[in-house]
Amino acid sequence: MQATIPPVSGGFDNLKLIDPICRAVREEKYSIPTPIQIQAIPHLLEGRDLLGCAQTGTGKTAAFALPILQRLSGNQKRPKPKSMRALILTPTRELAVQISDSFRTYGRYLKVKHAVVYGGVKYNSQIRALAPGLDIVVATPGRLLDLFEQGHLRMDEIDVLVLDEADRMLDMGFLPDIRKIFSAIPEERQTMLFSATLPDEIVKISKKFLRDPVQVTVSPPASTVDKIDQRVLFVDRENKYDLLESILQDESLYRVLIFARTKHGSNRIVQKLSKIKVRAVALHGNKSQAARLEALKKFRDGKVRVLVATDIASRGLDVDGITHVINYELPNEPESYVHRIGRTARAGTNGIAISFCDAGERGFLRDIERVTKRTVAVDENHAFHSLVVAAGNKRLSGDGKKRWGDGKGKNGQRSGGSKFLANRRARPAGKSGGAKAGGRQRYSRAR
Repeated sequence: MQATIPPVSGGFDNLKLIDPICRAVREEKYSIPTPIQIQAIPHLLEGRDLLGCAQTGTGKTAAFALPILQRLSGNQKRPKPKSMRALILTPTRELAVQISDSFRTYGRYLKVKHAVVYGGVKYNSQIRALAPGLDIVVATPGRLLDLFEQGHLRMDEIDVLVLDEADRMLDMGFLPDIRKIFSAIPEERQTMLFSATLPDEIVKISKKFLRDPVQVTVSPPASTVDKIDQRVLFVDRENKYDLLESILQDESLYRVLIFARTKHGSNRIVQKLSKIKVRAVALHGNKSQAARLEALKKFRDGKVRVLVATDIASRGLDVDGITHVINYELPNEPESYVHRIGRTARAGTNGIAISFCDAGERGFLRDIERVTKRTVAVDENHAFHSLVVAAGNKRLSGDGKKRWGDGKGKNGQRSGGSKFLANRRARPAGKSGGAKAGGRQRYSRAR
């Protein structure tokens, strides 16, 4: 069943949420519900199952957290030892922590106990947190099953279940774990499934485990965010780092998320940036859980200007105020591109997504434009623009010679590139983590 938007006007008070929840929301400076909240909350307050197609950054965490808090506060049933009343499953540790923080924020005026459970850390503290019984548990599937199979938790009293970022959980191979969890929880429950895309496997899961669900969609699968200014820069692979360094001269890029394809590549970028005094940290699967959380905290707190991440580590990443996303390397899956650029332009703000594209990535760019049904604007106004890559590696003259015309350098790079570099290196370092002066408005954010 496709939901229609209920006739809601005004703020959260008009969604029939109780005063303690509305008060907490107001203190977070949220005044107008987002479309997913307007569509989902009334149905969830009625106890309906729900299938939501929504990407992160649309407000979906509050869309399920607020109704859950209201449901649990209206029934002060005390959970039994090792049991829980509501379970939220997420694909990554970082997302689990973020959702747990949201429950703490929205439920600050309610007597609701919750905990977060994920792998990569010792069991003891999580076992102690689960022992007395909890109202809400936010967990990754693998660690939850480990604790369940060891007898440290029960799932026979779960009243509400949420699967968040279900498509990512499938990508990461969690489907067998999810099936085991479903087999261990009561059939009588309220179930919510949220996914950025709706592949066939997700539809099958929803038909099997949800009862007559309401379906709400706030953005079509694999759609791009309208408020993101998307640009592609054609560059030879060997010039990518110099291009990155030149872009980071612009001080308006003050909270930047860079995507690299590999863990080694992420580390290498951070090492190079540190040499020019740009504060940066890496986020990837080889880092310990403590190191990953510390990297995110530094990025959120503004202690570092740049976070360099791989796709696996960034799943579920939710950081406010990211001004720019830079695809240092284009992903080979168009859906990953949509996920990446969705890290900016959140909560009604604008953002910029810059993609570097070398000759070997032209096919990836075509796939992205085909899936998103949008041509990414080409920005040629930089010192490392490659005419070879821009032309798709095709010869530009009948005799096989490269004829770029007057004022063009070798390899299709605009002339003046070396002069630009010389001038840039001679300039004194500016503020904001070592960003150098010059060209500061090139990628300034729309305000």
